[in-house]
Amino acid sequence: MQIRPADLPARLKGALAPLYVVHGEEALLVLEAAQAVRDAARAAGILEREVLTVESGFKWHELAAAGQAISLFAERKLIDLRIPNGKPGTEGGEALQQYAANPSPDNILLIQLPKLDKPQLSSKWFTALESAGVVVQCQTVGRNELPAWIAERLQRQQQRLSSEAMAWLVARVEGNLLAAKQEIDKLALLHPPGELDLTAVTDAVASVARYDVWGLGEALVAGDAARYIRMLDGLKGEGEAPHLVLWALSDEIRALMRVGLGRAQGGNLQQLYRENRVWGDKQKRYPAALDRLKASQLKAALTHAAQIDRTVKGVGEGDAWEELVKLGLRLMPAPR
Repeated sequence: MQIRPADLPARLKGALAPLYVVHGEEALLVLEAAQAVRDAARAAGILEREVLTVESGFKWHELAAAGQAISLFAERKLIDLRIPNGKPGTEGGEALQQYAANPSPDNILLIQLPKLDKPQLSSKWFTALESAGVVVQCQTVGRNELPAWIAERLQRQQQRLSSEAMAWLVARVEGNLLAAKQEIDKLALLHPPGELDLTAVTDAVASVARYDVWGLGEALVAGDAARYIRMLDGLKGEGEAPHLVLWALSDEIRALMRVGLGRAQGGNLQQLYRENRVWGDKQKRYPAALDRLKASQLKAALTHAAQIDRTVKGVGEGDAWEELVKLGLRLMPAPR
């Protein structure tokens, strides 16, 4: 059974499942989900815990042995199995399938995995675990989901933000969920329950946003000039190499050109997205971006990018970061 991290607390209030799998790329959510399972086990009287880590030299028969061994002083046990690389191998895959086929009624098995790719998610060992227990997938909380995530956390401490304060906080903590949690915790300490305005939040929260070069492409496609400039400033401040930023932006512009040309020729949009590696929420924004941008604009932008490349290499004039700002702004909607 697959569930979201937000649904796990409710699931743990009932009878515990014999097996839980927690996996994903959002480290904070993985840690919280795993801890929630441990807390629920402890609340159910399962006080003994055995940690197994699959690393070089790990013997998979230890899993079966842990499942069979009953302590003299505890009737039930939590087996905390960690597979850091998400690859149990042939022997491990068979061991997991065997365990899932007949899980111990005396124990609870908690398996922690990193982000899994499609072949891993469709493997025999994973589908066996999915059938036998509860699987919690901890996906990255993107910018679009971040306001709801923050609001849900604030609701737990009987606080909420004005729309202005929410927009400000999202911009400061985007891409850094751990920092977002820390700032939310700080608001609970500094302010009483109720609605918090922008002043209350800005007084308490530091700027902890962390950006990656691919986020720039999202801002470009969305036509969000303020976000684009903010992210570019953040990348510069974090010491990101300008040639990597230029490479990511050029890749996005070329993708816009290819998808736009394909759409104009009647091509299948989903196929064009796959061929040009346009994934996730960006797919929703592409049609509006293609309606906004002309092919001549995109061609001119690529010429500009070639000029910036010369600057980055020290054979062209100007400041590379200033030109990267101009490159993005030439593809933004006209100010109203």
